[in-house]
Amino acid sequence: MSQTSASPSGNSLGSSLRKELAALLDGGLAHASFAQAVKDFPVELRGTVPQGLPYSAWQIVEHIRVAQKDMLEYSDNADGSYKPMKWPADYWPKDAAPTSDTAWDETIAAIYADRKTFDDLLDSASDDELVTPFPWGTGQTLLREALQIADHNAYHVGELIVVRRMLGAWK
Repeated sequence: MSQTSASPSGNSLGSSLRKELAALLDGGLAHASFAQAVKDFPVELRGTVPQGLPYSAWQIVEHIRVAQKDMLEYSDNADGSYKPMKWPADYWPKDAAPTSDTAWDETIAAIYADRKTFDDLLDSASDDELVTPFPWGTGQTLLREALQIADHNAYHVGELIVVRRMLGAWK
């Protein structure tokens, strides 16, 4: 059983930390959220690589999905089933455009579903489990992976906004 110290309001550090992590993972605290960045993204521009940039919006969104899924699978590896991916080849789609008309929506839905699974993993972890290094890692913890997902996704949300601006598709 983990030990937490309750504040005068009755909130434990662990519950407060989980609340802050959820807000950070949702994004939008100090910048646009993922939901805002992908909302109403013009279909005809999703596979366009703006001049001077290396990726299309599709490649960025698919990269977010792949990387977040990898961090989730790494974090939820108690059974030892995690298989490392090759950087950068396995993390970025080769094609600038989605492979089908439904690929964009499916990728966005997968990002949200994996985030929900990661949220459930955070919620089910004891306070000690948040900060105890994974036995299969080199010092990584569930807290570190949560912060990494938030940081990684925020970086790429910023890129999505830049792509939209360069394509004239941002407010």
